[in-house]
Amino acid sequence: MKHLPLAALLLASGGTWLSPASTPIRVRVVTYNIHHGEGTDGRIDLERIATLLDGMNPDLVALQEVDRNTARTGGVDQFETLERLTGMRGAFGKAMDFDGGSYGVAILSRLPLLNPRSRPLPGAPDREPRTDLTVDVEMRPGLPTLQFSTTHLDQGRDVASRLAQARFINASVAPGDDQPAILAGDFNSQADSAVAGVLHQVWGDMFTAPEPLGPQGLPRRRVDHVLARPAARWHTDDAEVVDDRIASDHRPVIVTLEWEE
Repeated sequence: MKHLPLAALLLASGGTWLSPASTPIRVRVVTYNIHHGEGTDGRIDLERIATLLDGMNPDLVALQEVDRNTARTGGVDQFETLERLTGMRGAFGKAMDFDGGSYGVAILSRLPLLNPRSRPLPGAPDREPRTDLTVDVEMRPGLPTLQFSTTHLDQGRDVASRLAQARFINASVAPGDDQPAILAGDFNSQADSAVAGVLHQVWGDMFTAPEPLGPQGLPRRRVDHVLARPAARWHTDDAEVVDDRIASDHRPVIVTLEWEE
C-alpha cells in the first residue's frame, strides 16, 4: 500500500486538514536513539543522522539521547541542528543538565505540533534521570488530536526502575480510550520482557514484522518500540528495522500506521 504522508493533507495557507472522508489517515513513525550523534566509528556526525531520517520519509520522529550545548558534542545544539538539517520542527524534553548543557529526548515532525509537555519519570535516586515528552497533532477536523509521545527508559541491570517508569506511563501518559495515541522510544527492554508486558496492558505493539536476525540466525535484541492505543483502531501497514549500523549504536525503527475512523 502506497504511503501517503500526512503533510500532503495539510493546507499550506490555513493549517487545517482537508481530505475526503474516504482517505485513510496514515502516520509514518520513526524512533531512533541517536547516541548524541556519535556513531560506532567514534565520529559525531549529525548530517548522516539527518540523511538517514530524510531517506525514511517520516511524518513523526521520536529521538533519544539528544544533546543540547554539551561539551562532549562541541557545544552544538543537536536538536536545533537536526531541525535545520531535516526541515522538520519539533520539541525537546530535557531529562537532565549535563556537561555544560542538557540531555534528553526530542520529537521532530513535518506537521505543526501543539502543547508540548515533558514529565520526569520515576526512578532510583542513583540512576540517570529519564523523561517523557508528549505533543498533540491534529489529524483531521472532527477527530480527536493525535497524542504522540517519546521516552527513554532506564538501562540499569535492576529492572525495578523500568517497571516503575512503565507503570507511570500507563497511568500518567496514556490518554483516554477515545483519543488516538502513539508512544515510541528506547525502552531498554525486549518485546517479551516484563517491562513490555506492563506497557502492553494499555498499549498495543505496532511492530508486526519478524524480528531482524543476527549473523548466527538468531533474533537481534531490539529495544526500540512503537506502541499505540486504542490498539483496535490502528493497523500496521509496514514495519522494519533500518539496517544502518554506523550512524549510532542503535538502528532506526520505522512503523507506518493507519487510523481507522
